[in-house]
Amino acid sequence: MEQEYSQNSPYDSPWSFSQRIKMILWEYVWLLFCSWTPKPANRWRLFWLKLFGCKIYGKPFVHQRARIQIPWNLILHDFACLGDRANAYTLGVVEIFEHATVGQEVYLCTGTHAFDKPEMNLITKKITIQKGVFIGVRAIIMPGVTIGENAIVGAGSLVTKNVEKNTIVAGNPAKFIKSRSFE
Repeated sequence: MEQEYSQNSPYDSPWSFSQRIKMILWEYVWLLFCSWTPKPANRWRLFWLKLFGCKIYGKPFVHQRARIQIPWNLILHDFACLGDRANAYTLGVVEIFEHATVGQEVYLCTGTHAFDKPEMNLITKKITIQKGVFIGVRAIIMPGVTIGENAIVGAGSLVTKNVEKNTIVAGNPAKFIKSRSFE
């Protein structure tokens, strides 16, 4: 899912006035009602996320210090985990499936720019983190990437291409390390 926004210059906002107001309101709501809460207050955080349009299935976990840019572009499935200080830069859609863990300080970036145009308008591409994935600390996942089922992304990796299911990748750029087998 790719979306290209119309902008007259790289300095114009691709968001409508009402969207920008809702985004500002969201930042203050998360700061005042969620960012200071203890870990067991997950239901409270999920309540606010859902109120702002996050699609929630089952009981995912969102750490109180996670940062979510636009909650209505986030989809969380049962037992998905968005870790401590993880940054979901959800200019486009991010979907995290069942039992997938996004570790500490991971950066999920759905936005880039049309560098071949003088306006350099915003382009967003969906990030999909499939079932059973583990993404290690400080990894960066770029726009349009799908991390396949049960894959592991090593700490500090830069993922620019899709990751096959049942594989381990690591590095900058992330490269195949080995397959995972389940006995």
